[in-house]
Amino acid sequence: MPPRDAIRAFLSRFFRGHTLLDDEDIFALGFVNSLFAMKLVSFIEAELGVRVEQEDLDIANFRTVDAMVAFVERRRG
Repeated sequence: MPPRDAIRAFLSRFFRGHTLLDDEDIFALGFVNSLFAMKLVSFIEAELGVRVEQEDLDIANFRTVDAMVAFVERRRG
């Protein structure tokens, strides 16, 4: 499954009742707390095969679906 589809499927399990656009800020929408942020990082590592390093834990990498896809693509090279 392409990263965008996998990320959207993962997020849709938590954001029921809201159709999330790829450029919507999930933090600004109030959907993210610290526990969910860690689940998101774990998902990206486990399901997308991308190691998230300490320096990658920048909110900009995880703010939107577009940002997460770009992050995964950068890390995959």
